[in-house]
Amino acid sequence: MPHDDLEIEPIRGLPQELPEDEEILWQGAPDWFALARQSLWLDWVVGYFVLLFLWRVYAAAQTMPLAQAVTASSFFLVLGAVVGLLLIITAFAQARATVYTVTTRRVAMRIGAAVTINLNLPYTWIGTANLDLRKSGIGTIAFELIGDHKISYLLCWPHVRPWRMSRTEPAIRCIPDAQKVARIIAEAAETRVSEPKLTRVAEDDTAAAE
Repeated sequence: MPHDDLEIEPIRGLPQELPEDEEILWQGAPDWFALARQSLWLDWVVGYFVLLFLWRVYAAAQTMPLAQAVTASSFFLVLGAVVGLLLIITAFAQARATVYTVTTRRVAMRIGAAVTINLNLPYTWIGTANLDLRKSGIGTIAFELIGDHKISYLLCWPHVRPWRMSRTEPAIRCIPDAQKVARIIAEAAETRVSEPKLTRVAEDDTAAAE
């Protein structure tokens, strides 16, 4: 059963219960149509097949009537529609399987339509969060990781910043109201990173200091 692991989630999108001192600030998923366009290049792929169709019509019209040339070249439109539909189905499946979670301590990502992956990004791992905001309000927030923390580009695709393969930047892709979510992450990260770290001092060390 491909989704048995989702049925036993104690909290939607999270593999375990949250600690008592952690709370969820936001949860969401990609907009599937925006994911198809921005991550799977739907517009470019469809446009490519339309150009092939027009080029074929022009070439065929030199030797046959225009109507016949259009009919003979329609194969490219059909093929483009099939490929576009496959991309849309892929984007829909990816968006449906994805849950992004922002808590007071981390950004968690449950991703993967075929193989489910749970990715946890504590704020202490994140150096910079980059927002790519579109006019519609839909945007992508990519995370530059610091230190030796590395993520596989292929395993996380399409939930990554495009073309950053040597130093993969995991990303919450194509989310509505992305500016608001970025603000939530910034405030939570600032609060978390600025928290004082308490260390326990042995009684003998305290007495020696006195």
